[in-house]
Amino acid sequence: MLTDPLMTVREVAEKLKVKESTVRSYIRDKQLRAIKLGKDWRISVEDLDAFVEEHANR
Repeated sequence: MLTDPLMTVREVAEKLKVKESTVRSYIRDKQLRAIKLGKDWRISVEDLDAFVEEHANR
C-alpha cells in the first residue's frame, strides 16, 4: 500500500505554491485526503495527484 513516501503539509504547499494553511484547509474541508500521524498530517503522492486532477480545468 505505501510504496511511495508520504509528503508533509510543507512539501505539498511548496509543490502547489500555496501556503501551508491552505493545504490544511483542503484537508479540513475533505478536498485533499490525508493521514494524521501524531500531530502531523501526511499526504500520499497518489492522493495529491488525484486532488490536482480533480481541480484541473477541463
